[in-house]
Amino acid sequence: MSANLVSGEGRRRRLRADTNGPAVFIRIPGKFRGPLRVGTDVLRRFWQRRCGYAHGRAPLMIEVRGLTKRYGSTLAVDDLSFDVLPGRVTGFLGPNGAGKSTTMRMILGLDHPSSGTVRVLGKPYAQCRRPLYEVGAVLESRAVHGGRSAFNHLLCLAQSNGIGRARVEEALALVGLQDVGRRRARGLSLGMSQRLGLAAALLGNPQVLLCDEPVNGLDPEGIHWIRHLLRDLAAQGRTVFVSSHLMSEMALTADHVIVVGRGRLIADASVAEIVAQSAQGYVLVRTPHLARLEALVRGSGGTSVYASDGALEVSGLTGPEIGDLAAEHGIAVHELSPREASLEAAYLELTGDSVDFRVEVGAS
Repeated sequence: MSANLVSGEGRRRRLRADTNGPAVFIRIPGKFRGPLRVGTDVLRRFWQRRCGYAHGRAPLMIEVRGLTKRYGSTLAVDDLSFDVLPGRVTGFLGPNGAGKSTTMRMILGLDHPSSGTVRVLGKPYAQCRRPLYEVGAVLESRAVHGGRSAFNHLLCLAQSNGIGRARVEEALALVGLQDVGRRRARGLSLGMSQRLGLAAALLGNPQVLLCDEPVNGLDPEGIHWIRHLLRDLAAQGRTVFVSSHLMSEMALTADHVIVVGRGRLIADASVAEIVAQSAQGYVLVRTPHLARLEALVRGSGGTSVYASDGALEVSGLTGPEIGDLAAEHGIAVHELSPREASLEAAYLELTGDSVDFRVEVGAS
């Protein structure tokens, strides 16, 4: 795998990565020639130098401050502020109509905010001299001229930023489209179109990657592939910002999440913190003395419900607290299993008041 990027002056040399991430073309002063093999740590330090890291101080790669967007009387984004940092995958979550796509469009300068500011790499996106080298984005995978081949679509983008034909071939291989590069875009499936969009976003080996619903249309193998691709890019020190409605996939992919509802910020925390704050966690208890233990749990400030298989789901008490309580009263316990809340459960708690269209479970 390889990718192109330019930094500084001097001769060109190739960096081959010991990761699934792209290799890199750079210009560095000096007369060094020949291939240089590097690992993830070296790539991370390279990106840190290129992005202006100063003695461990992480730059604000995407900085959103007081962002507001109105469409007539509709308030799509309402005073939104957050930072997206490098070195991790940041998920962007929210119900339909929460303002996620509008926010991403404003980050890329496609929509102008009614008020507030957005900076990418310390400046508005419109000031990027060669944007493909700095920011890659996939907002609409079908935004391709249907009569062009996949290769020619990427070639047009590459030539606009001074990227050579060889990199187009590499980008197609990176996303697994090397065998269909000459096929017209209108003949590509939804999953193939998603891969083509990612190839376009990765053409310049950018420092920042934005993806809106990147797993739409992908089969299980494709979802597994993109999950590892995004995590590998973040491990190299890049900034990865991904919106999705698939909570199970975000739980496996994202390190940090930003949750919005009705255009406002609801949460900005790590996945672990979001899940830990959910009230959906419980302890599964199996005992031949359910009624006795249930009464003790209530007396100790906990709550319990019966599971469908006859076990007891206890909330408000920890596993050790339940075990000590049972031992103190001579109650045998056959199972004591803490069950953490899922990201999906935590997300539904957070966004419960921000959903515009709701159907009660079981309604018919």
